Amino acid sequence: MPKKDIRFWLIFASMCTCLFLSALELSSVATALPTIADDLQASQFVWVGSAYALSSTAFLPMSGGLAQSFGRRPAVLISIALFALGSGLCGGASTMGMLIAGRTIQGLGGGGIQSLTGIILSDLVTLQERGTYAGLFGLTWSIAAVIGPVVGGSLASQGQWRWLFYLNLPIAFVAGVSVLILLDLPTPPGTFRDKFMRMDWTGNFLVISSTVAYTIGLTWGGITAPWNSVTVLIPLILGTVGLVVFIAYEATVAKYPLVPFSLMTNKTSASGYIQTFCMSLVTLSMIYFFPVYFQGCKGSSPVMSGVYGLGTSALAPAAIGSGIAVKLSGRYRLLIWAGWAMLIVALGLMTTLTATEHIGVSIGYTVLLGVGIGILYTTTMYPIQAPLPVTQNAPALALMWFLRSFAGVWGVTIGSTVLQNELAEQLPASYLASVPQGTAIVYALIPQISSLPAEIKTEVQAAFANSLDVLWRVLLAIAGAGFMFSLVMKGVELNNTLDEDWSRKKIYSKEEERGN
Repeated sequence: MPKKDIRFWLIFASMCTCLFLSALELSSVATALPTIADDLQASQFVWVGSAYALSSTAFLPMSGGLAQSFGRRPAVLISIALFALGSGLCGGASTMGMLIAGRTIQGLGGGGIQSLTGIILSDLVTLQERGTYAGLFGLTWSIAAVIGPVVGGSLASQGQWRWLFYLNLPIAFVAGVSVLILLDLPTPPGTFRDKFMRMDWTGNFLVISSTVAYTIGLTWGGITAPWNSVTVLIPLILGTVGLVVFIAYEATVAKYPLVPFSLMTNKTSASGYIQTFCMSLVTLSMIYFFPVYFQGCKGSSPVMSGVYGLGTSALAPAAIGSGIAVKLSGRYRLLIWAGWAMLIVALGLMTTLTATEHIGVSIGYTVLLGVGIGILYTTTMYPIQAPLPVTQNAPALALMWFLRSFAGVWGVTIGSTVLQNELAEQLPASYLASVPQGTAIVYALIPQISSLPAEIKTEVQAAFANSLDVLWRVLLAIAGAGFMFSLVMKGVELNNTLDEDWSRKKIYSKEEERGN
Protein backbone atom coordinates (compact mmCIF):
# COMPACT_ATOMS: atom_id res chain seq x y z
CA MET A 1 0.00 0.00 0.00
CA PRO A 2 1.33 3.52 -0.77
CA LYS A 3 2.71 5.47 2.16
CA LYS A 4 0.89 8.77 2.64
CA ASP A 5 2.75 11.97 3.50
CA ILE A 6 1.68 14.92 5.62
CA ARG A 7 -0.11 16.60 2.71
CA PHE A 8 -2.35 13.59 2.23
CA TRP A 9 -3.33 13.66 5.90
CA LEU A 10 -4.00 17.40 5.78
CA ILE A 11 -6.30 16.87 2.79
CA PHE A 12 -8.02 14.00 4.58
CA ALA A 13 -8.45 16.20 7.67
CA SER A 14 -10.02 18.93 5.53
CA MET A 15 -12.47 16.37 4.09
CA CYS A 16 -13.35 15.24 7.62
CA THR A 17 -13.97 18.88 8.57
CA CYS A 18 -16.37 19.26 5.65
CA LEU A 19 -18.15 16.04 6.57
CA PHE A 20 -18.34 17.07 10.23
CA LEU A 21 -20.02 20.29 9.17
CA SER A 22 -22.80 18.41 7.40
CA ALA A 23 -23.20 15.69 10.06
CA LEU A 24 -23.32 18.11 12.99
CA GLU A 25 -26.18 19.99 11.38
CA LEU A 26 -28.21 16.83 10.91
CA SER A 27 -27.94 15.59 14.49
CA SER A 28 -28.24 18.92 16.31
CA VAL A 29 -31.36 20.17 14.50
CA ALA A 30 -33.18 16.87 15.09
CA THR A 31 -32.84 17.29 18.86
CA ALA A 32 -33.86 20.95 18.87
CA LEU A 33 -36.78 20.54 16.45
CA PRO A 34 -39.57 20.53 19.09
CA THR A 35 -38.26 23.79 20.55
CA ILE A 36 -37.85 25.40 17.12
CA ALA A 37 -41.41 24.48 16.10
CA ASP A 38 -42.75 25.85 19.39
CA ASP A 39 -40.79 29.10 19.09
CA LEU A 40 -41.92 29.82 15.52
CA GLN A 41 -45.50 28.67 16.24
CA ALA A 42 -45.78 26.72 13.01
CA SER A 43 -47.06 23.34 11.94
CA GLN A 44 -44.73 22.74 8.99
CA PHE A 45 -42.05 21.17 11.19
CA VAL A 46 -41.84 18.19 8.82
CA TRP A 47 -40.32 20.48 6.19
CA VAL A 48 -37.45 21.51 8.47
CA GLY A 49 -36.05 18.03 7.98
CA SER A 50 -37.56 17.21 4.60
CA ALA A 51 -36.46 20.47 2.92
CA TYR A 52 -32.84 19.78 3.82
CA ALA A 53 -33.04 16.15 2.73
CA LEU A 54 -34.91 17.09 -0.46
CA SER A 55 -32.46 19.73 -1.68
CA SER A 56 -29.50 17.62 -0.58
CA THR A 57 -30.77 14.73 -2.65
CA ALA A 58 -31.58 16.91 -5.65
CA PHE A 59 -28.09 18.44 -5.71
CA LEU A 60 -26.14 15.20 -5.20
CA PRO A 61 -26.09 14.00 -8.83
CA MET A 62 -25.29 17.51 -10.02
CA SER A 63 -22.39 17.79 -7.57
CA GLY A 64 -20.89 14.63 -9.04
CA GLY A 65 -21.31 16.05 -12.53
CA LEU A 66 -19.73 19.35 -11.49
CA ALA A 67 -16.76 17.48 -10.04
CA GLN A 68 -16.32 15.52 -13.28
CA SER A 69 -16.65 18.54 -15.56
CA PHE A 70 -15.06 21.39 -13.58
CA GLY A 71 -12.85 19.61 -11.05
CA ARG A 72 -13.09 18.54 -7.43
CA ARG A 73 -11.95 21.74 -5.72
CA PRO A 74 -14.43 24.16 -7.37
CA ALA A 75 -17.31 21.77 -6.65
CA VAL A 76 -16.37 21.44 -2.96
CA LEU A 77 -15.96 25.20 -2.53
CA ILE A 78 -19.39 25.84 -4.09
CA SER A 79 -20.93 23.30 -1.73
CA ILE A 80 -19.33 24.85 1.35
CA ALA A 81 -20.44 28.34 0.27
CA LEU A 82 -24.05 27.20 -0.19
CA PHE A 83 -24.03 25.50 3.20
CA ALA A 84 -22.72 28.64 4.90
CA LEU A 85 -25.29 30.85 3.15
CA GLY A 86 -28.14 28.58 4.20
CA SER A 87 -26.86 28.49 7.78
CA GLY A 88 -26.89 32.27 7.98
CA LEU A 89 -30.46 32.42 6.66
CA CYS A 90 -31.63 29.78 9.15
CA GLY A 91 -30.01 31.59 12.05
CA GLY A 92 -31.79 34.82 11.15
CA ALA A 93 -35.16 33.21 10.35
CA SER A 94 -38.19 34.95 11.85
CA THR A 95 -40.77 32.63 10.28
CA MET A 96 -40.99 28.93 9.52
CA GLY A 97 -41.03 29.77 5.79
CA MET A 98 -37.70 31.57 6.05
CA LEU A 99 -36.24 28.73 8.09
CA ILE A 100 -37.35 26.19 5.49
CA ALA A 101 -35.83 28.32 2.70
CA GLY A 102 -32.54 28.45 4.58
CA ARG A 103 -32.64 24.70 5.18
CA THR A 104 -33.20 24.17 1.46
CA ILE A 105 -30.05 26.12 0.59
CA GLN A 106 -28.17 24.33 3.38
CA GLY A 107 -29.21 21.02 1.88
CA LEU A 108 -27.72 21.94 -1.49
CA GLY A 109 -24.35 22.46 0.14
CA GLY A 110 -24.68 19.51 2.49
CA GLY A 111 -25.46 17.15 -0.37
CA GLY A 112 -22.43 18.30 -2.32
CA ILE A 113 -20.19 17.92 0.72
CA GLN A 114 -21.34 14.35 1.36
CA SER A 115 -20.86 13.22 -2.22
CA LEU A 116 -17.59 14.98 -2.92
CA THR A 117 -15.76 13.84 0.21
CA GLY A 118 -16.39 10.25 -0.86
CA ILE A 119 -15.37 10.94 -4.46
CA ILE A 120 -12.14 12.65 -3.42
CA LEU A 121 -11.31 9.77 -1.08
CA SER A 122 -11.71 7.35 -4.02
CA ASP A 123 -9.28 9.51 -6.02
CA LEU A 124 -6.60 9.14 -3.36
CA VAL A 125 -7.12 5.69 -1.83
CA THR A 126 -7.64 2.27 -3.44
CA LEU A 127 -10.82 0.31 -2.75
CA GLN A 128 -9.01 -2.37 -0.73
CA GLU A 129 -7.71 0.13 1.82
CA ARG A 130 -10.60 2.58 1.53
CA GLY A 131 -12.62 0.94 4.28
CA THR A 132 -10.21 2.16 6.95
CA TYR A 133 -10.59 5.75 5.79
CA ALA A 134 -14.33 5.35 5.35
CA GLY A 135 -14.32 4.16 8.96
CA LEU A 136 -12.59 7.39 9.95
CA PHE A 137 -15.33 9.24 8.07
CA GLY A 138 -17.70 7.17 10.20
CA LEU A 139 -15.81 8.34 13.29
CA THR A 140 -16.34 11.91 12.13
CA TRP A 141 -20.07 11.24 11.79
CA SER A 142 -20.09 9.61 15.20
CA ILE A 143 -18.38 12.55 16.89
CA ALA A 144 -20.90 14.88 15.27
CA ALA A 145 -23.73 12.55 16.33
CA VAL A 146 -22.46 12.69 19.92
CA ILE A 147 -21.81 16.43 20.05
CA GLY A 148 -24.77 17.53 17.92
CA PRO A 149 -27.66 16.42 20.15
CA VAL A 150 -25.96 17.75 23.29
CA VAL A 151 -25.17 21.12 21.69
CA GLY A 152 -28.57 21.28 20.03
CA GLY A 153 -30.39 20.33 23.21
CA SER A 154 -28.39 22.75 25.34
CA LEU A 155 -28.95 25.71 23.03
CA ALA A 156 -32.64 24.82 22.58
CA SER A 157 -33.15 24.64 26.35
CA GLN A 158 -31.76 28.16 26.67
CA GLY A 159 -33.85 29.51 23.81
CA GLN A 160 -30.72 29.98 21.68
CA TRP A 161 -31.47 27.49 18.89
CA ARG A 162 -30.39 30.03 16.27
CA TRP A 163 -26.79 29.44 17.29
CA LEU A 164 -27.12 25.90 15.96
CA PHE A 165 -26.87 27.54 12.55
CA TYR A 166 -24.53 30.43 13.33
CA LEU A 167 -21.92 28.01 14.71
CA ASN A 168 -21.62 26.49 11.24
CA LEU A 169 -20.12 29.68 9.83
CA PRO A 170 -16.63 29.53 11.42
CA ILE A 171 -16.43 25.77 10.72
CA ALA A 172 -17.36 26.41 7.09
CA PHE A 173 -14.68 29.10 6.88
CA VAL A 174 -11.98 26.73 8.16
CA ALA A 175 -13.15 23.99 5.79
CA GLY A 176 -13.20 26.35 2.81
CA VAL A 177 -9.71 27.73 3.43
CA SER A 178 -8.32 24.21 3.93
CA VAL A 179 -9.80 23.00 0.64
CA LEU A 180 -8.65 26.10 -1.24
CA ILE A 181 -5.04 25.70 -0.08
CA LEU A 182 -4.59 21.93 0.05
CA LEU A 183 -6.83 20.24 -2.50
CA ASP A 184 -4.73 20.34 -5.66
CA LEU A 185 -6.20 17.51 -7.73
CA PRO A 186 -6.24 17.54 -11.56
CA THR A 187 -8.58 19.94 -13.34
CA PRO A 188 -10.34 18.74 -16.51
CA PRO A 189 -9.04 20.37 -19.71
CA GLY A 190 -11.15 22.57 -21.96
CA THR A 191 -12.95 25.90 -21.91
CA PHE A 192 -15.79 26.78 -19.57
CA ARG A 193 -18.22 26.17 -22.43
CA ASP A 194 -16.77 22.70 -23.06
CA LYS A 195 -17.13 21.80 -19.39
CA PHE A 196 -20.63 23.25 -19.25
CA MET A 197 -21.71 21.17 -22.24
CA ARG A 198 -20.39 17.99 -20.61
CA MET A 199 -22.97 18.36 -17.85
CA ASP A 200 -26.04 16.15 -18.22
CA TRP A 201 -28.55 18.97 -17.75
CA THR A 202 -31.54 16.97 -18.97
CA GLY A 203 -30.75 14.13 -16.59
CA ASN A 204 -30.28 16.60 -13.73
CA PHE A 205 -33.63 18.23 -14.48
CA LEU A 206 -35.43 14.89 -14.56
CA VAL A 207 -33.97 13.59 -11.31
CA ILE A 208 -34.40 16.90 -9.45
CA SER A 209 -38.01 17.44 -10.53
CA SER A 210 -38.90 13.80 -9.80
CA THR A 211 -37.33 13.98 -6.34
CA VAL A 212 -39.14 17.21 -5.53
CA ALA A 213 -42.49 15.79 -6.65
CA TYR A 214 -42.00 12.60 -4.66
CA THR A 215 -41.06 14.45 -1.49
CA ILE A 216 -44.02 16.82 -1.72
CA GLY A 217 -46.40 13.87 -2.08
CA LEU A 218 -44.82 11.98 0.82
CA THR A 219 -44.80 15.04 3.07
CA TRP A 220 -48.42 16.00 2.41
CA GLY A 221 -49.79 12.45 2.61
CA GLY A 222 -51.96 11.90 5.67
CA ILE A 223 -51.12 15.32 7.13
CA THR A 224 -52.03 18.12 4.72
CA ALA A 225 -54.39 15.91 2.72
CA PRO A 226 -55.55 12.25 2.69
CA TRP A 227 -53.34 9.73 0.89
CA ASN A 228 -56.02 9.09 -1.73
CA SER A 229 -56.52 12.78 -2.53
CA VAL A 230 -55.50 14.36 -5.83
CA THR A 231 -53.18 16.71 -3.94
CA VAL A 232 -51.06 13.77 -2.80
CA LEU A 233 -51.48 11.33 -5.69
CA ILE A 234 -50.47 13.72 -8.49
CA PRO A 235 -46.99 14.50 -7.06
CA LEU A 236 -46.39 10.81 -6.33
CA ILE A 237 -47.43 9.79 -9.85
CA LEU A 238 -45.36 12.56 -11.45
CA GLY A 239 -42.36 11.56 -9.34
CA THR A 240 -42.68 7.92 -10.36
CA VAL A 241 -43.07 8.72 -14.06
CA GLY A 242 -40.17 11.16 -13.89
CA LEU A 243 -37.82 8.58 -12.39
CA VAL A 244 -38.80 6.02 -15.04
CA VAL A 245 -38.15 8.58 -17.79
CA PHE A 246 -34.83 9.49 -16.13
CA ILE A 247 -33.64 5.87 -16.14
CA ALA A 248 -34.70 5.40 -19.77
CA TYR A 249 -33.00 8.65 -20.82
CA GLU A 250 -29.75 7.78 -19.04
CA ALA A 251 -29.70 4.30 -20.59
CA THR A 252 -30.45 5.26 -24.19
CA VAL A 253 -30.01 8.97 -24.94
CA ALA A 254 -27.56 10.78 -22.64
CA LYS A 255 -24.16 11.49 -24.22
CA TYR A 256 -22.55 12.12 -20.82
CA PRO A 257 -24.92 10.18 -18.55
CA LEU A 258 -25.35 11.26 -14.97
CA VAL A 259 -25.71 7.59 -14.05
CA PRO A 260 -23.96 5.16 -16.45
CA PHE A 261 -26.31 2.29 -17.20
CA SER A 262 -23.69 -0.28 -16.18
CA LEU A 263 -24.12 0.84 -12.56
CA MET A 264 -27.71 -0.35 -12.59
CA THR A 265 -27.27 -3.65 -14.43
CA ASN A 266 -24.63 -5.39 -12.30
CA LYS A 267 -26.39 -7.66 -9.78
CA THR A 268 -23.88 -7.17 -6.96
CA SER A 269 -23.75 -3.39 -7.43
CA ALA A 270 -27.56 -3.23 -7.54
CA SER A 271 -27.70 -5.21 -4.29
CA GLY A 272 -25.28 -2.73 -2.71
CA TYR A 273 -27.37 0.23 -3.81
CA ILE A 274 -30.59 -1.26 -2.41
CA GLN A 275 -28.85 -2.08 0.87
CA THR A 276 -27.52 1.48 1.02
CA PHE A 277 -31.04 2.84 0.57
CA CYS A 278 -32.55 0.63 3.28
CA MET A 279 -29.73 1.28 5.76
CA SER A 280 -29.84 5.04 5.22
CA LEU A 281 -33.63 5.21 5.54
CA VAL A 282 -33.50 3.44 8.90
CA THR A 283 -30.53 5.50 10.11
CA LEU A 284 -31.98 8.92 9.26
CA SER A 285 -35.36 8.04 10.72
CA MET A 286 -33.70 6.91 13.96
CA ILE A 287 -31.63 10.09 14.21
CA TYR A 288 -34.76 12.21 13.92
CA PHE A 289 -37.20 10.22 16.03
CA PHE A 290 -35.29 8.53 18.82
CA PRO A 291 -34.99 11.89 20.63
CA VAL A 292 -38.81 11.99 20.49
CA TYR A 293 -38.90 8.87 22.66
CA PHE A 294 -36.74 10.45 25.34
CA GLN A 295 -38.54 13.81 25.25
CA GLY A 296 -42.09 12.63 24.64
CA CYS A 297 -42.12 9.43 26.70
CA LYS A 298 -39.49 9.91 29.40
CA GLY A 299 -39.90 13.65 29.96
CA SER A 300 -36.24 14.31 29.20
CA SER A 301 -34.96 17.76 28.38
CA PRO A 302 -33.44 18.35 24.94
CA VAL A 303 -29.98 18.19 26.53
CA MET A 304 -30.61 14.87 28.28
CA SER A 305 -32.25 13.37 25.20
CA GLY A 306 -28.98 14.09 23.42
CA VAL A 307 -26.97 12.53 26.25
CA TYR A 308 -29.15 9.41 26.32
CA GLY A 309 -28.59 8.97 22.60
CA LEU A 310 -24.82 8.81 23.00
CA GLY A 311 -24.98 5.04 22.69
CA THR A 312 -25.06 5.47 18.93
CA SER A 313 -21.41 6.59 19.18
CA ALA A 314 -20.65 2.86 19.03
CA LEU A 315 -20.93 3.54 15.30
CA ALA A 316 -17.34 4.84 15.28
CA PRO A 317 -15.37 1.81 16.48
CA ALA A 318 -17.68 -0.48 14.50
CA ALA A 319 -17.09 1.51 11.30
CA ILE A 320 -13.32 1.65 11.74
CA GLY A 321 -13.03 -1.97 12.86
CA SER A 322 -15.06 -3.27 9.93
CA GLY A 323 -12.98 -1.21 7.49
CA ILE A 324 -9.75 -2.66 8.90
CA ALA A 325 -11.21 -6.17 8.79
CA VAL A 326 -12.05 -5.83 5.10
CA LYS A 327 -8.61 -4.37 4.37
CA LEU A 328 -6.91 -7.36 6.01
CA SER A 329 -9.20 -10.10 4.71
CA GLY A 330 -10.34 -8.71 1.36
CA ARG A 331 -13.86 -10.01 2.17
CA TYR A 332 -16.98 -8.05 2.97
CA ARG A 333 -20.10 -10.25 2.81
CA LEU A 334 -19.94 -11.77 6.31
CA LEU A 335 -19.48 -8.34 7.86
CA ILE A 336 -22.45 -6.95 5.96
CA TRP A 337 -24.65 -9.82 7.13
CA ALA A 338 -23.47 -9.30 10.72
CA GLY A 339 -24.34 -5.60 10.45
CA TRP A 340 -27.84 -6.36 9.23
CA ALA A 341 -28.31 -8.93 12.00
CA MET A 342 -27.38 -6.41 14.71
CA LEU A 343 -29.58 -3.72 13.20
CA ILE A 344 -32.57 -6.07 12.98
CA VAL A 345 -32.11 -7.29 16.56
CA ALA A 346 -31.81 -3.70 17.84
CA LEU A 347 -35.00 -2.60 16.07
CA GLY A 348 -36.81 -5.70 17.28
CA LEU A 349 -35.84 -4.90 20.86
CA MET A 350 -36.97 -1.31 20.42
CA THR A 351 -40.50 -2.47 19.63
CA THR A 352 -40.67 -3.62 23.27
CA LEU A 353 -40.00 -0.14 24.67
CA THR A 354 -42.77 1.45 26.72
CA ALA A 355 -43.14 4.85 28.33
CA THR A 356 -42.25 3.31 31.71
CA GLU A 357 -39.20 1.31 30.54
CA HIS A 358 -36.00 1.94 32.48
CA ILE A 359 -33.87 4.51 30.69
CA GLY A 360 -30.82 2.23 30.78
CA VAL A 361 -32.59 -0.35 28.64
CA SER A 362 -33.23 2.11 25.81
CA ILE A 363 -29.63 3.35 25.99
CA GLY A 364 -28.41 -0.24 25.63
CA TYR A 365 -30.51 -0.62 22.52
CA THR A 366 -28.92 2.49 20.99
CA VAL A 367 -25.47 0.93 21.46
CA LEU A 368 -26.47 -2.18 19.52
CA LEU A 369 -28.11 0.04 16.91
CA GLY A 370 -24.91 2.08 16.56
CA VAL A 371 -22.78 -1.03 16.05
CA GLY A 372 -25.05 -2.32 13.29
CA ILE A 373 -25.17 1.03 11.52
CA GLY A 374 -21.40 1.49 11.85
CA ILE A 375 -20.65 -1.82 10.17
CA LEU A 376 -23.07 -1.15 7.32
CA TYR A 377 -21.93 2.46 6.88
CA THR A 378 -18.45 1.25 5.95
CA THR A 379 -19.12 -2.05 4.20
CA THR A 380 -22.07 -1.37 1.88
CA MET A 381 -19.80 0.52 -0.52
CA TYR A 382 -17.86 -2.66 -1.36
CA PRO A 383 -20.55 -4.54 -3.30
CA ILE A 384 -21.26 -1.29 -5.16
CA GLN A 385 -17.71 -0.56 -6.30
CA ALA A 386 -15.93 -3.92 -6.36
CA PRO A 387 -17.51 -5.11 -9.68
CA LEU A 388 -16.93 -1.75 -11.43
CA PRO A 389 -13.82 -0.26 -13.08
CA VAL A 390 -12.10 2.55 -11.15
CA THR A 391 -12.99 4.98 -13.96
CA GLN A 392 -16.60 4.82 -12.73
CA ASN A 393 -15.77 5.74 -9.12
CA ALA A 394 -17.28 9.22 -9.30
CA PRO A 395 -20.68 8.34 -10.83
CA ALA A 396 -20.90 5.19 -8.71
CA LEU A 397 -20.30 7.13 -5.50
CA ALA A 398 -22.53 10.02 -6.57
CA LEU A 399 -25.37 7.54 -7.08
CA MET A 400 -24.61 5.91 -3.71
CA TRP A 401 -24.80 9.25 -1.91
CA PHE A 402 -27.90 10.18 -3.89
CA LEU A 403 -29.62 7.04 -2.62
CA ARG A 404 -28.40 7.70 0.92
CA SER A 405 -29.87 11.17 0.80
CA PHE A 406 -33.07 10.13 -1.00
CA ALA A 407 -33.48 7.45 1.66
CA GLY A 408 -33.16 10.24 4.21
CA VAL A 409 -36.12 12.00 2.60
CA TRP A 410 -38.13 8.79 2.90
CA GLY A 411 -36.89 8.16 6.44
CA VAL A 412 -37.83 11.57 7.79
CA THR A 413 -41.10 11.69 5.86
CA ILE A 414 -42.23 8.15 6.65
CA GLY A 415 -41.32 8.66 10.29
CA SER A 416 -43.22 11.93 10.48
CA THR A 417 -46.24 10.47 8.70
CA VAL A 418 -46.40 7.37 10.90
CA LEU A 419 -45.96 9.40 14.07
CA GLN A 420 -48.54 12.02 13.11
CA ASN A 421 -51.16 9.53 11.98
CA GLU A 422 -50.70 7.21 14.96
CA LEU A 423 -50.82 10.07 17.44
CA ALA A 424 -54.13 11.15 15.93
CA GLU A 425 -55.46 7.75 17.01
CA GLN A 426 -53.55 7.33 20.27
CA LEU A 427 -53.74 10.73 21.98
CA PRO A 428 -56.62 11.38 24.40
CA ALA A 429 -59.51 13.21 22.75
CA SER A 430 -59.49 15.85 25.48
CA TYR A 431 -55.85 16.57 24.76
CA LEU A 432 -56.34 16.71 20.99
CA ALA A 433 -59.17 19.20 21.47
CA SER A 434 -56.74 21.56 23.20
CA VAL A 435 -54.31 21.47 20.28
CA PRO A 436 -55.32 24.25 17.83
CA GLN A 437 -53.88 22.56 14.75
CA GLY A 438 -54.27 18.92 15.76
CA THR A 439 -51.36 16.53 15.53
CA ALA A 440 -49.64 18.69 12.91
CA ILE A 441 -48.29 20.82 15.74
CA VAL A 442 -47.73 18.04 18.25
CA TYR A 443 -43.94 18.41 18.02
CA ALA A 444 -44.27 21.90 19.47
CA LEU A 445 -46.19 20.47 22.43
CA ILE A 446 -43.54 17.96 23.50
CA PRO A 447 -41.80 20.53 25.75
CA GLN A 448 -45.16 21.15 27.47
CA ILE A 449 -45.87 17.51 28.41
CA SER A 450 -44.13 17.87 31.76
CA SER A 451 -46.63 20.56 32.83
CA LEU A 452 -49.76 18.50 32.03
CA PRO A 453 -51.95 17.09 34.82
CA ALA A 454 -50.63 13.71 35.98
CA GLU A 455 -53.44 11.61 34.50
CA ILE A 456 -53.33 13.23 31.05
CA LYS A 457 -49.54 13.28 31.10
CA THR A 458 -49.41 9.50 31.57
CA GLU A 459 -51.85 8.97 28.70
CA VAL A 460 -49.94 11.30 26.39
CA GLN A 461 -46.60 9.61 27.14
CA ALA A 462 -48.16 6.20 26.51
CA ALA A 463 -49.58 7.51 23.22
CA PHE A 464 -46.12 8.60 22.12
CA ALA A 465 -44.64 5.21 23.05
CA ASN A 466 -47.36 3.31 21.18
CA SER A 467 -47.01 5.55 18.12
CA LEU A 468 -43.24 5.14 18.06
CA ASP A 469 -43.67 1.38 18.41
CA VAL A 470 -45.45 1.39 15.05
CA LEU A 471 -42.57 3.36 13.53
CA TRP A 472 -39.98 0.92 14.92
CA ARG A 473 -41.92 -1.95 13.33
CA VAL A 474 -41.95 -0.20 9.96
CA LEU A 475 -38.19 0.34 10.18
CA LEU A 476 -37.71 -3.29 11.24
CA ALA A 477 -39.48 -4.44 8.06
CA ILE A 478 -37.27 -2.17 5.93
CA ALA A 479 -34.12 -3.51 7.62
CA GLY A 480 -35.35 -7.03 6.93
CA ALA A 481 -35.73 -6.15 3.25
CA GLY A 482 -32.16 -4.81 3.21
CA PHE A 483 -30.88 -8.10 4.62
CA MET A 484 -32.81 -10.12 2.03
CA PHE A 485 -31.27 -8.12 -0.82
CA SER A 486 -27.80 -8.63 0.69
CA LEU A 487 -28.13 -12.35 -0.06
CA VAL A 488 -27.93 -11.55 -3.80
CA MET A 489 -24.45 -9.99 -3.79
CA LYS A 490 -21.31 -11.89 -4.75
CA GLY A 491 -17.93 -11.73 -3.04
CA VAL A 492 -15.97 -9.85 -5.71
CA GLU A 493 -12.21 -9.35 -5.32
CA LEU A 494 -11.31 -5.80 -4.26
CA ASN A 495 -9.12 -3.84 -6.69
CA ASN A 496 -5.90 -2.15 -5.63
CA THR A 497 -5.61 0.57 -8.29
CA LEU A 498 -6.49 4.25 -8.67
CA ASP A 499 -8.08 6.21 -11.51
CA GLU A 500 -5.04 7.88 -13.06
CA ASP A 501 -7.15 10.66 -14.59
CA TRP A 502 -7.81 12.01 -11.11
CA SER A 503 -4.67 10.98 -9.23
CA ARG A 504 -1.90 12.31 -11.50
CA LYS A 505 -0.77 14.69 -8.79
CA LYS A 506 0.05 12.00 -6.24
CA ILE A 507 -0.51 12.88 -2.62
CA TYR A 508 2.11 10.34 -1.58
CA SER A 509 5.63 10.56 -0.25
CA LYS A 510 8.55 11.00 -2.64
CA GLU A 511 9.94 7.60 -1.63
CA GLU A 512 6.72 5.94 -2.78
CA GLU A 513 6.79 7.80 -6.09
CA ARG A 514 10.34 6.57 -6.72
CA GLY A 515 9.31 3.06 -5.71
CA ASN A 516 6.62 3.06 -8.40
